[in-house]
Amino acid sequence: MLVEHEQVAAGSVLPLLADDAVRAFADGMLRALHEHDATGRGDLVASLRAWLSRHGQWDAAAADLGVHRHTLRYRMRRVEEILGRSLDDPDVRMELWLALKATAAGTSG
Repeated sequence: MLVEHEQVAAGSVLPLLADDAVRAFADGMLRALHEHDATGRGDLVASLRAWLSRHGQWDAAAADLGVHRHTLRYRMRRVEEILGRSLDDPDVRMELWLALKATAAGTSG
């Protein structure tokens, strides 16, 4: 994949997310959550995206989703259970955010 220096120098790493290895990482990281959501038992991917985009602010993320903050807390516990990883770990949050962005980049392009 060719990325122009100006794209990265301008402060955006988003062009790098189109890389096949990044997409495979993202698909693998989010697969279990997508499978859970497909059963109709909760919208964990959207909840995770909202929570991460609001930097873990429960009330703001819950308002974005139109759910009670306790519902969002429950969903984030389910994310941790399903993935077997702690959202308290900043590396995990970064990896999940990267996976969500890579997935979005793949569907928009």
